Amino acid sequence: MTRIADRTVLFADLRGSTSLFETLGNARATALVASSIGRIAGCVPACGGNVVKTLGDGLMAVFERPTQGLRCATRMQETLESIAQAPPEGTPPPLPRLLRLQVALAGGEVVELGGDCYGDAVNVAARLLDHAGDGEILVTQRVFDHLDAREQPRFRRLDSIVLRGRVEPVAVHVAGGRRSVDSAATAFAEAPPADDPDGVRLSWANQERLFDSPAMPVVLGRSAQAAFCVQDSRVSRTHARLDWHGGSFQLTDLSSNGTYVRFADGEVVSLRRGSCTLHGHGRIGLGGSPAEASSAVVRFEVVRFGDTQT
Repeated sequence: MTRIADRTVLFADLRGSTSLFETLGNARATALVASSIGRIAGCVPACGGNVVKTLGDGLMAVFERPTQGLRCATRMQETLESIAQAPPEGTPPPLPRLLRLQVALAGGEVVELGGDCYGDAVNVAARLLDHAGDGEILVTQRVFDHLDAREQPRFRRLDSIVLRGRVEPVAVHVAGGRRSVDSAATAFAEAPPADDPDGVRLSWANQERLFDSPAMPVVLGRSAQAAFCVQDSRVSRTHARLDWHGGSFQLTDLSSNGTYVRFADGEVVSLRRGSCTLHGHGRIGLGGSPAEASSAVVRFEVVRFGDTQT
């Protein structure tokens, strides 16, 4: 039976399992991942939703109300943290912390057919998941607008993101994740000036663009729909995201191969699904260190319009 209904669609993806298989072996890693997915999936009915299907290391679920979806996303993150704090017997304690969860929520009219769901909200939630960092919950404007007033302050706006396969950009808000300055950047790199920067200039090959804060977020990646497209085999379709937050430009790795930032003093910050603040100038290695000749290297410069620019 076909049914059309207004739903909040949730996609969740568990990352980091590759390292577990390498360390624990197939049998033990499979057991840990399956157990983790099972406990995360258990959050869905507990919050009033339905699991539509599991997708490898992730799942898709639907809820009648956005508040239910957000409650579930939060409980999922808390569940993964509890697994890390009390790992299954026989699992070395540090290993479950390699697992990280991304969650994306979108709302709208969906078609329920044969136990599955279809529609724009499903497509948006699935594509939005590509833009989520570890520990982050991304929600569309429609979901955000229907959250309780006490829930909305948890989020900050990322403005609009162009999603793969979709013409119209989507307004997005983010909660959670590692949004602070990376300790390596503050320990070894020159401290940023007190006044807020006006923009960041990115250069790669013959491409050079200047982005100001209203243009954020800016996605760097191999996809033709990325705001700053870098065509290289080591670069993911959606490799990294540049945000404006707290008066600074922050770079978040979203890739499988990692992102590396080399500041002017030569120190390299390795981002593996983490974030750091950009300041001064330097180079960003997408998929490899900027010191490696084979890496795709994007030059960056944090700009203040009061300064003399060439």
